[in-house]
Amino acid sequence: MNKIEELIQQLCPEGVVYKELGEMTKILNGYAFKSNKYTSSGIRVIRISDVQKGKMSDKDLKYYPIEMMDEFKSYILKENDLVMSLTGNVGRVAMLSERHLPAGLNQRVACIRTKNKEILTRFLFHFFDQNQFEIGAMTNATGGGQKNMSTTWLAKYMIPIPPLPVQQEIVTILDTFTELEAELEAELEAELEARKKQYEYYRNELLTFGDEVEFTEIGKIGDFYGGLTGKSKDDFQDGNAKFVTYMNVFSNIAVKTDIDIFVKIDEKENQNRVEYGDVLFTGSSETPDECGMSSVLTEKITEPLYLNSFCFGFRLHDKELFLPNFLKYLFRDNSLRKQIGQTASGVTRFNISKKRFAKVIIPMPPIAVQQEIVTILDTFTELEAEL
Repeated sequence: MNKIEELIQQLCPEGVVYKELGEMTKILNGYAFKSNKYTSSGIRVIRISDVQKGKMSDKDLKYYPIEMMDEFKSYILKENDLVMSLTGNVGRVAMLSERHLPAGLNQRVACIRTKNKEILTRFLFHFFDQNQFEIGAMTNATGGGQKNMSTTWLAKYMIPIPPLPVQQEIVTILDTFTELEAELEAELEAELEARKKQYEYYRNELLTFGDEVEFTEIGKIGDFYGGLTGKSKDDFQDGNAKFVTYMNVFSNIAVKTDIDIFVKIDEKENQNRVEYGDVLFTGSSETPDECGMSSVLTEKITEPLYLNSFCFGFRLHDKELFLPNFLKYLFRDNSLRKQIGQTASGVTRFNISKKRFAKVIIPMPPIAVQQEIVTILDTFTELEAEL
């Protein structure tokens, strides 16, 4: 019998009590910070993208002027607050430390703050930082494309409340594993970062063209089309057609087709199907740099495939002009990503302008050159995946 089992037998022989999260904690929803007021310093804005699995990200930090604090004083965060993502990859949790402060809670991020001394915040962190909870959160989230989790559902989530000595022992053990894992991750990340920079350099070099190839505006060689329209939550129950989600496009350079997400489609509906060689783009995001992330359907499929309404597609007039596997690399190249980011506009959320997008300039190398580049970059991708 280990120490935790001994403590449970000694302190709660009849079993551990479960209570609703809302009974033990205060759950806060975020404030609608305006991105056009972001500054280079001040109050850090904690956004969805900052909350990664089990930790806070320090990439692309955003700040708000300190002098505006009175507007959002109810959303100021504290040390040891838990923050959780409510949109997209819902259920990710991280814990704030002093170095993250001062900070304000952005919309679609929840703050979980303990009300009393019956439960340790660090214990809650480890409890929620489990795959089992994230799966449950995703399952109970709403939305066909981009998932949204309700704080009402979260408040009713049942959590165990073991005696404090048991909680502390669990925290001590898991913190030790976390520290060891962090040390190993740091060493591995340093090696991965060096390799990725090498690969990125070669990718950029291979996808940089001069006068030896023709260039054109994307709007001259194809057409844009929208995702599904007029769909409700019920249409994603017992669907009859495969459905490409926002995250499928955002996260994958090539569309994943081995998916089990379906939508109900009537044959009489005038909806756009995704076809082989189509380039799909995310239509909106919190930052312009994340707008227009691309994915390409590189497989020839026979079953119907549909795109969610938060994305849009691009279809070539002449499909012999480009190899789909070349397009998947081309539209994720740094120079193209920069151009695409400039087609987005907005205040609290950025949206792609298809009119401006149509003016994006792309190179048109010969098919033989495209195939050579694909062969090299596929090799790089395989090597990177093995790291």
